[in-house]
Amino acid sequence: MSDSIKNEYLPDSVSSPGETLVELLEEKGMTQVEFAKRTGRPIKTINEIVKGKAALTSESAIQFERVLGVPAEFWNQMEANYRAFLARTNELDRLSDHGDWLKQFPITEMISRKCIKDLRSDKAALKIELLNFFGVASPEQWSKGWGQRQIAFRKSNKLEAKVGPTSAWIRQGEIEAEKIECAEFDEHKLKAALPELRSLTVDSHPETFVPRLKEICASAGVAVVFMPAYKGVPVCGATRWLTPKKAMVLLSLRYKTDDQLWFTFFHELGHILKHGKKDLFVDFERKNTPRTQEEDEADSFSAESLIPQHLLNEQLKQVTHLSHEAVLGLAQTLSISAGILVGRLQFMKKLPHSHLNDLKQRFAWCEE
Repeated sequence: MSDSIKNEYLPDSVSSPGETLVELLEEKGMTQVEFAKRTGRPIKTINEIVKGKAALTSESAIQFERVLGVPAEFWNQMEANYRAFLARTNELDRLSDHGDWLKQFPITEMISRKCIKDLRSDKAALKIELLNFFGVASPEQWSKGWGQRQIAFRKSNKLEAKVGPTSAWIRQGEIEAEKIECAEFDEHKLKAALPELRSLTVDSHPETFVPRLKEICASAGVAVVFMPAYKGVPVCGATRWLTPKKAMVLLSLRYKTDDQLWFTFFHELGHILKHGKKDLFVDFERKNTPRTQEEDEADSFSAESLIPQHLLNEQLKQVTHLSHEAVLGLAQTLSISAGILVGRLQFMKKLPHSHLNDLKQRFAWCEE
């Protein structure tokens, strides 16, 4: 949609066709009764048009043109403008009944991210701004769509209150993903790209590995978006299909370490390659959500993609002590980031969670 359409001026009031009709009849010295006879319309119909109670039909617009000399297109446009104005006015009245709907969203943060305009002084206008952001017609439709999606956090009482900010994060990611040009999804091409994607883990510079990661995924039909989570929302990543031929992977960089980043990334790819196109997968901190079969499958896919367990087991047989130097050497042998290896060894309880964390690469958002 062009900016001229998006930014079209919406007036505070609009004259009805009936008001213009009254003015023209007065100019011509014609009564409503006479006008009704000339147009062949019932006087009651003319009176109701004058009062704005009845719509001016396209047929009546032609009759008005014949009698008054004013083009039918003028009457049709005036009628359309007036009905649209009434509809917006009625919408504002309906939205006044949804006072609590706004409370679940991180409005201030959404404004600072420029997701929505700062319309906090006008609650009704702010609600409309939110509806436009989510691409739904009403709070009821938001609840049926966004609020009731198959989102993992709805299964946890701890995260029930996070529906609003998490949905805002996902929607913001969708908007960014829609801007990314992608080839049509190709499962075989994505699988073939896994080794190259894995090789990026040894690059500690996001300015080089992030663009390449996005490029590889886009060539296989996957749009990758990095988006900070909203405050207080323990989300790590999300996956959903934007269209049957384009998928989205959304990453929050929550823990800001390479082991968590790459595990989450490959976890999301697991959802794309193993699960349905109709589901939305949202991945939170493990302690916050119960595990499902789909999540376990995505975990296994990620772990095996990064460090195949049988290879790790073979290498561990040759290591007597997991010292700093030993882990670095093992990571080099496995052609994987040392930080990812440390995270895996901690998960396997081969290392305490307090050990060798200095080998993990830490990342930060550029605005921090």
